[in-house]
Parts: sequence; C-alpha cells; structure tokens
Amino acid sequence: MASTSLALPSLKLQFPSHKSSSSRKNSSSHRVSIRPIQASVSERPPYISSPSPPVKQAKLPTRKVPGDYGLPLVGPWKDRLDYFYNQGKNEFFKSRIQKHQSTVFRTNMPPGPFISFNPNVVVLLDGKSFPILFDVSKVEKKDLFTGTFMPSTDLTGGYRVLSYLDPSEPNHAKLKKLMFYLLSSRRNEVIPEFHNSYSELFETLENELSTKGKAGLNAANDQAAFNFLARSLYGINPQDTKLGTDGPKLIGKWVLFQLHPLLILGLPKVLEDLVMHTFRLPPALVKKDYQRLYNFFYENSNSVLDEAEKIGISREEACHNLLFATCFNSFGGIKIFFPNMLKWIGRAGAKLHSQLAQEIRSVISSNSGKVTMAAMEKMPLMKSVVYESLRIEPPVASQYGRAKHDMVIESHDASFEIKEGELLYGFQPFATKDPKIFDRSEEFVADRFIGEEGEKLLKHVLWSNGSETENPSINNKQCAGKDFVVLVSRLLLVELFLRYDSFEIEVGASPLGAAITLTSLRRASF
Repeated sequence: MASTSLALPSLKLQFPSHKSSSSRKNSSSHRVSIRPIQASVSERPPYISSPSPPVKQAKLPTRKVPGDYGLPLVGPWKDRLDYFYNQGKNEFFKSRIQKHQSTVFRTNMPPGPFISFNPNVVVLLDGKSFPILFDVSKVEKKDLFTGTFMPSTDLTGGYRVLSYLDPSEPNHAKLKKLMFYLLSSRRNEVIPEFHNSYSELFETLENELSTKGKAGLNAANDQAAFNFLARSLYGINPQDTKLGTDGPKLIGKWVLFQLHPLLILGLPKVLEDLVMHTFRLPPALVKKDYQRLYNFFYENSNSVLDEAEKIGISREEACHNLLFATCFNSFGGIKIFFPNMLKWIGRAGAKLHSQLAQEIRSVISSNSGKVTMAAMEKMPLMKSVVYESLRIEPPVASQYGRAKHDMVIESHDASFEIKEGELLYGFQPFATKDPKIFDRSEEFVADRFIGEEGEKLLKHVLWSNGSETENPSINNKQCAGKDFVVLVSRLLLVELFLRYDSFEIEVGASPLGAAITLTSLRRASF
C-alpha cells in the first residue's frame, strides 16, 4: 500500500480441526475445518532453524553519510520532481546509490514544501541496514506512518489512531490488544467467509469474460475484499445495510485525502504537483463519506466496542481505530497485494499454474475436501509463492524511524554514524531484493522458500514492519495482522487453483499497485 506501514489486526494463527458451525448457508458445498486461533507473541515457528553461532567479521570502515539536502525549499522540491516525474522511484534511488557508491545516503523524501517542512532523511537501501527501522529500542515511530508528513486527524475523527502511535505511548498497547481481540473473537468465520466472498468474485469475473472477452480484476477484488472483511470480522453483509456496495468507493476517496501527497494519479505534471503534492486537500470534502463508514462500523461492532471499554478505550476512539484498521490497513493491503501477487503468478505462466493446481488439489483431496490451516501447511510451493510475492513487491514500500540516540548503522560495505533525532527511511523493495542476500534477486523464483535453505531466507522477508520469522506484540510496531495477511493470501491461491487450471492477464498501472485485466480463465479440467 503506497508508502505506509500497514498494521492489520491479527495474531499468530493456529486452526484446529473441528468443523465450524458458523459457516454461511451457501457454503455447504465447500467443506471447511477451523480450529480456535491461539495467540502467541513469543513462539518460534517450528520450521525456523536455530541460529548458527555468530561468525566474527572484519571491522567495516567508517564513512560519513554521503549526500546532502540542497538549498531550503529548492532541494526538497527538486528531489520531489525527480522522485515522481523525472526519474521515478526506482531510478531515483538507483542513481543516488551509483552517485554516492553507497546504499546509505542523505536525500529529501516527498512531499516536501508546503506539506512537509522537514523532508530530510537518511536512506537505507540494503538488507543489512534496513532492519534498524524495526528496532523500537533505537528508533521512535511516533507520527511516522506516512513518512515526513502526517495527515490531519480530522480524517480519523480527531484521534491519532494506532498506526501513528509509538509503542512507548500508553494507548498503543490497549489498541493493539483490541485488534488482537477482534480477530480472535471472529476466528471461525475467516475461511468460510473468504470462500463465500471470493466465489462471488470469480462468478463476476467469469460473467464479464463471457460477455466482454476480458474482465477487470481490481474493482471486483475491492468489492470482494470489503465484503469478506465485513462478513468475517463484523458478521454483517454490507449489501444488507444502508452502506450497500458503496464501501470501496468511500474508502478510496478517504484514503486519497490521506495519501495524495505520495501518489501519482496521471494528471498533467504541473497541475498534479501543485494540487496533489504542494497543499493538503481539505478534510471537510470527505466528512460525509467518512461519517457513513463510521456509522456502519459503530452499528456493527458492539461486542468489540464493549471489549474496548473494558480495557480503557472509549467506544468512539475504538470505532475510529476499527474503521482505520479495517479500511486503510486490511482493505488497503488486500487491494494492493492481491493484484500484485496475481501479476507475478500470471507472468510465470502455465507451468507454475499446473504445479500449484496439482499440489493444492492433491492436498485438499487427501484432506476429505476440506480447506484448513493444517492442509495449507502441507503445500510448500503455494506457501513459497506467497512469500516470494511479498518479497519481490512488498505491499508496504516504505518505512520510517527517528533515531532515539546517537548510533552506528552498518551496510554491507561500511559503518555510518547517525545522530539522535535524524529521520531514517528505508525503501523496502531494495532491501528485499538485495543481491548480497538473495540469488537472482530481481527475478520471481516461485520455489525460493522451499526446503531448509529456503526457509532460512524468510528472516529477510520484511513486508510486515518486521521479519517474517518474528511475531507482532504490543511492544513492537510489527503488523498486528502479519499472519492474517499470509492466511488470506494463501486462501486466494487455494480458491483460485481449486477452480481454475490456468489464467492469462494484461497488466497496467494504477496509483496503488498493478491494474490487472483477465483475458482468460481456464476452468479446472477434472
């Protein structure tokens, strides 16, 4: 999702095998086995090898952090034009790595004036220096969710929501516990409601393909994602409420007013830079839209709001946080990541599709036709494809942290002294495609994470504001829904390849992720 730190609500998920009694009536043909979710913030995943003894390394040379910020106003404005228009994100960073011969350097990050008046950052672009951004003993995360600027709290009911809180702030632990409670209390609904919502998606796509010869994925995925989240987490079908099918549209407008300083919409360059990147759009323009969303969540969250009051959070503040976690974090993550993942799998071609279909169908068949967490753990290729998609194009591109004290940061090649108060920035796709960590780092390698050696690389998959081998807790800023995101991503592939042998796509650009058009869906041949 754009350049933000998603914090989706979830836990380390473990599902037992008794059949859920809460499946929707229309899912009777899809046998689903779910066990209670158990929370664990300290348990090591069973497939992660014990760490090897540390190897003593030669001391790295100390370098002054190269680069500068240019003249006030002029330097940030020039860097902004390079970032958005003259070079684009990837070339912006690549050219500066080459210029400074370093993956650590100084520059300015958008939006700059007149939205952000202190856009100066130290950039970290390798897999060794980047993880410092996750260490809350060394960096502060307060008000850094969107980077060098913070959207108006008028867009979140006047509250600084969880994503903007540092773990040192009292409400951080309370609100993160609430997010854990949300998923834990609705654990039995996740798999069946995903099946229901995405079966509807596939039927919509098939109908559009049959009438038009092609089908746009993104809008249909947005509707399916919102339906799934509302049904699974809140027990309500949006179409049975005053909200109807307006949820994704309202969320899109609301998110635009928060992230417009970081987006390219395809408007004429001069107009776009002036309107979208230089001044804030007034929150009043989406006040009515936001109120409709707020009313929907307030009316359908009674049990969670009751729990919030028990742990010392007002119902109003809790509701604004539930809305943000569901609509910005969870919905936003699915909106971006699902099309991106299907882009890579689609490009990989029919051979990978056949391998995935064979693995998925074989395991589900041997599991009496039931889709369960335990069954999905027996699909190494499918799991690897999800992790590889998260590695090569993480849904969260950017991370920020402010140095709590003077420190030394190491890249592969040098050490750098950082002063207290300096803002550190990491562009994650460079860290997770570090050629000194990953072979064929720029390629989509579907089986990269299979086997003992492959699983060791999971510690370098960093999309969740932390390592894939670590767990979210109330004391860190790792995505509370790390395992929830992995779960629903696996479910998408299982549902897709239980239904289809293969698919073909066309890929375009959109402000958030890839724009996918399906040109063919080959129904399963069995």
